[in-house]
Amino acid sequence: MQRFPALLLILASLASAQSPTAGNPDQGRRTFAKFCSFCHGSEATGGEGPNLVLSGVVRHDKNGDLISEVIHNGRPEKGMPAIPLSAAETADVVAFIHARVKESDRRSAGKPNAGYPLTRLNTGNAEAGKVFFASHCSECHAPQKDLAGIAKKYPPVELQARFLYPTGVEQTATVQSANGKTYSGELVYQDAFTIAIRDGDGWYHSWPASAVKAQIKDPLAAHRELLGVYRETDMHDVFAYLETLQ
Repeated sequence: MQRFPALLLILASLASAQSPTAGNPDQGRRTFAKFCSFCHGSEATGGEGPNLVLSGVVRHDKNGDLISEVIHNGRPEKGMPAIPLSAAETADVVAFIHARVKESDRRSAGKPNAGYPLTRLNTGNAEAGKVFFASHCSECHAPQKDLAGIAKKYPPVELQARFLYPTGVEQTATVQSANGKTYSGELVYQDAFTIAIRDGDGWYHSWPASAVKAQIKDPLAAHRELLGVYRETDMHDVFAYLETLQ
């Protein structure tokens, strides 16, 4: 277990960002061209398949957590096969896609994105969306409370992305070390080998994942589970219902 003050954590993060294990967008472009461009276009802006620059999955991806899952598992129901890329190749493709998103946002800053036809987003049935909401969402959310006026708070494009892929909510963790001591705080990092938290005093703690017991609390777990439940019509219906919450 290691303990670093906040300044050292920042320095460690910067060093990690420059790690050679990070994806190479130039190599990712070549891998993408070979395996993905026939559907998504050479610049990831769409062809027979969707525009990845505008994809909610891509824009809510963190270090490949969402993109790599789609690459490795595919989306058979939508005609996308699994792609057998190595971990390094996947990291390169993720880096390339994120680079394309940044470039697109830089070029379109201050201008509405033509890829989002706002007048065509609201195609669902609000009453059906209300029924779906009552069955799947009302335990955590209420139209008269946290969602009151949400359609005024966010433009349609942002609202559509937010209810599918909410962001800005911290995961927390309670970790019991090998000596039985317990630590709690914000989950900073987790993979198959490492878990790290920042406690209430700002100290950073990290452990080999195999050496500790950890309980993760993810406030957005229900949202992630719903991604496997939604039919396409459900997503449009819920969006139409949320648009009525003026």
